Parts: sequence; C-alpha cells; structure tokens
Amino acid sequence: MNRPKNRAVALSSAPDAGRRSAAHFLLQALCEQGIEYVFGNLGTDHAPLIEELARWRAEGRSAPKIVLCPHENTAVHMAGGYAAATGRGQVVMVHVDAGTANASMGLHNLFRARLPVLLMAGRAPFSSEGELAGGRDTYVHFVQEPFDQGSLVRPYVKWEYTLPSGVVAHETVARACAVMHSDPAGPAYLMLPREVLAADCDVFSVRGFPAARYAPVRHRGADPDAIRAVAERLLAAREPLLVTAYAGRQTTTPLLIDRLARLAGIRVCEFNSVYLNIPRDSPCFAGYQPAPYVQSTDFGLLVDVDVPWVPKTTRPNSEAYWVQMDVDAIKRELPMWPFATDLRVEGDSARMLEQLIEAVQALATPQFRERAAQRLERLASEHAEREQAAATRAADAGTPGSLNPHHVCAVLGRLLHESDIVLNEAIRNTLAVFEQIPRTRPGTLVGLPGGGLGFSAGMALGYKLAHPDRRVVHVVGDGSFHFCNPSSLYATAQQYRLPIFTVVLDNGGWAAVKEATLRMYPGGVASQQDSYESVLAPRVDFTRIVAAAGGHGERLDDPAQVEGAIARCLAALDAGRSALLQVALAPH
Repeated sequence: MNRPKNRAVALSSAPDAGRRSAAHFLLQALCEQGIEYVFGNLGTDHAPLIEELARWRAEGRSAPKIVLCPHENTAVHMAGGYAAATGRGQVVMVHVDAGTANASMGLHNLFRARLPVLLMAGRAPFSSEGELAGGRDTYVHFVQEPFDQGSLVRPYVKWEYTLPSGVVAHETVARACAVMHSDPAGPAYLMLPREVLAADCDVFSVRGFPAARYAPVRHRGADPDAIRAVAERLLAAREPLLVTAYAGRQTTTPLLIDRLARLAGIRVCEFNSVYLNIPRDSPCFAGYQPAPYVQSTDFGLLVDVDVPWVPKTTRPNSEAYWVQMDVDAIKRELPMWPFATDLRVEGDSARMLEQLIEAVQALATPQFRERAAQRLERLASEHAEREQAAATRAADAGTPGSLNPHHVCAVLGRLLHESDIVLNEAIRNTLAVFEQIPRTRPGTLVGLPGGGLGFSAGMALGYKLAHPDRRVVHVVGDGSFHFCNPSSLYATAQQYRLPIFTVVLDNGGWAAVKEATLRMYPGGVASQQDSYESVLAPRVDFTRIVAAAGGHGERLDDPAQVEGAIARCLAALDAGRSALLQVALAPH
C-alpha cells in the first residue's frame, strides 16, 4: 500500500486489520508507555476493553496484567504502593461515576504522597437508540451520567481528560503519563465513553507516542550560588536543625541526609513521616517532634516536608534563618502555607543534598569541623537517651485485655528483618510504631501522607507485588482497619498470592476523635459525660475476615503470649499465607 506523505505508520501487526477499535489502541498506548499493571474494578462500561483483551489473548499479544480488586480503595492504593516501591506509575480502571467516587479518597492520599497513578474510568453511554455501538442497553446506563464526573476527583489530580477518539489514544496516554510523572508527581484522570471505546478507527490514522520522546519533566539540582549561600549559613550556625517528611521517597536520600547531618552536626527531625528519611540508628536523628528544638534553632533546613510543625503549639526562633529545599517548594496544591522561609530552592532533594555536601566540604574550616564534631557528640548522647526512654516505655507488657502497644511493637521490631517493609497507619499509636520498630534501610518505612484512612492495606499489597521476596507488614488501628475494606484486601492477596501481615491495634474505636474533642473543649460537656461518639462495636473478631480468604488470624489478649503470637503470624506469612494479629489494647 502506498501511503500519503505524513500519514502515520500503522501500529497493528495484523496485515489484514485495516480497522481496530479505540479499545485496541488504548491497550497499545498503555504498552507503549510501559504500563505493567491495570488494577481493576470493572463495570458495564468496560465491555469493549474486555472484548479487546480477549482478542489480544487469542492473537498471542502481551497486554498489561489485569489485577482485579473487589473494591476501588484496594485498587488505587495497590497501584500507589507499586508506584512508591518502583517509581513507575501504573493504571487503575474503575466503573463510571460510582467507581470514581469510591476511588476518590485513595486518590487524595496518592495526590498528597505525590505518586504517579493514572485513574481511568468509563463514562456512561450517551446514545440511546442503537445508532452507535456501545450505546445504552440497560437501566443503569441512564442513571450513571452526572453533569460533571471529573469533579469527583478534580481536587486530587494534576490532569484530566476525556478520550475523544481512538485516533488520539496514544497521544492521550502519553500526555497523561508525562504529566503524572513530572515533578512533583501525582495522579491523572482519564474518562472513557463506551461508544468511543467501541468505535473503529483506521489503523493508518494512528501514530505512536513513544515514552522516550514524550518524557516527564524531572527536577535537577539547584543554582550553585544558592547552594553556596545555604552552605555559608550552615557553616555559621550554632544550632542547626533539619526537618523532613518525604525526602525518603528516593532511596538515595536518607543516606545523604545522614551524611550531611554527621558532617555538619545537624539535628534531624521528622514530622508526620511519610518515608524513612534518615536511618534510625544515626546519632543525628532526633525523633518525630521538632517543636522542642525550633526555639533554639538559629539555622533551619526544611527538606521535602509539607507540615514541619503545628504553628498553634510551636514558636520558632524569630531570629533563625530558614531554608526550604523541596520538590514542591511553593506547595502548589495547598491553598494556604503559613511557614516562613528566608530562601526557597525547588529541585531534586537528592541532587541538592549532594551539592550542599560538596559545598560544605569545600568551605569547611578547622574551626567549623571542631564545632560540628562537638555538636555530633552531644546529639549522639541525646540519641542514646531517647532510645533508652523508648525501651523503658516498651518494658511493661501490659495486662490481660489491655496490652502495651509500645511493648507489642518492640517485640515485632525485634522479629523483623532489616529488609522487611513496614507501613504505619496506627494513628493514635503512630509514635509507638515509629519508635519501637526503628528502620535503618531506605524504602522500609511508609507513613500516611494524606487524610484518608484505610491506605496501608492496599499500599502493602502494592509493595508486596513490587518486592515479592520481602515481608510486608502494615500496622493499623481498629478504626483505620474498617476503612481498609478488609474483605477486598484479603481476597486480592489470596487471588494473586501476595501475603501480607496485618497488625490491628484494637482500642475499640476512634481515639483520635476523642482527643480532638478534648483539645478543643478540655472542660466541655463531652468531657464531663465522657462521651465522644467514637466507640465502635466492641472487639469485632477481625481474624475471621483473613481466615475467610485462607489466611492465618490470631487474637492477642495475654501479654505473656506476644512473642509467640507474632512468631506464628510471621511463620504463616513465610509459608505464603496472609496473617492478621488483633491486639487488645485498653479501651480508648
């Protein structure tokens, strides 16, 4: 066939396939962008894609693997966990407005975590009389079309679009992937009308958009003059402090933070840790509360942190000089950001830290090195005291039916390998998990980035998919566990052989709700009545949910049985079964 000039080269390998559906070109586009998985919760809107996948199997084509998740919360967070573990964004497929609504909370978490995930949702058919393939053919098609479906997730995506034709499927997916992977990364949203997916297109009207030529924009290092200015301020500092939360999303960064801290004698705090940002055995690590130190700080460095402290209860030194080095220095998606900084530098934190280390080494004087060594010695002493205090908090195992979460977490920490991955969604007992399960290897700790509870379970599955040879443990409160859609979680884990270990710290309700009420109304009527509308059904037996999917479950009420119960759960995990340990804490 003689093709006119400027006509695209056909991407189909079938010589007699002059026309293919838009669903076909959409699948091609996903392959072209290197998408490995589609985490799916499908509906009637996906019939053209299901048919095309079957056709591809019959033709021996390779397509992204479909991972079916019974609930969208599992699918979105699983994609997010895989993206966090690998840096490669994946696709989630949901059903029209209903699936989008179920996915929106998870998308909020991914947006705050700056994780690249493409959420694709069908749109209800728009034709009614059979004039187009894929038109309305059942009752639900008439009631699943809102005026603005994209509004359900618009606050939580960087980009949204509706596929208008299969002719531009490759361009559309390439654009979505480029935007969602560009710094700061985040989710994208694509709607797929059923008639569009079903419509045939001329294969020679479709051209490719290879990922290498439509790449995302990545931050690099900073202006050397700016880095030198930061280094000069650091060299003159008496009490330097570094605060971070999500720099550890890059596994090279925690060791760089530790190296800089040791070099310059910098105290390092995390606040609302999203990842491991500095090894917990570093003498410079000063815990999870910067508030006790900011009043004496004369030079502060904020590195990849959204909220360094709570201003209502924290008053920084007004004479301190603060530098912000961040992949998202202006906090584009936070309407207000009240933290004053004297210098903002946006870029790749790993590269900027490398530059800063080089600048400090080049400018360091013997006097500076002596002061830094003295600070480092003092920080090491404080670190040892902090570890001893944590050990003291863990020493008491508790009483029957009212176990000490610090003790339980300390035992768990001792039994885990250094490469095991821990996800912390304990909320009320967050610090118990962080303090008692100290991680040292980058990429082995994940915290809650957003405000949507129920994130850790699906994220754990995504991490397990990315690292099948490593244990993945997520620790949740009982209130959070309800939000995890546990029946969907364990069904997915069983179907795809992705065993994870769930530790439920069960205090019988939402302690955070009670504490929020007491903070606002410490002597209020709710306090007088000891009533906070936060008590859940007492001691629901969560172990039966994991057992229903072939997993191992135990309820732990006896403090003398902590180590044995955890060991049995880990043995089941190592044998390929999901495990759940429900720990009875004091009622909140």
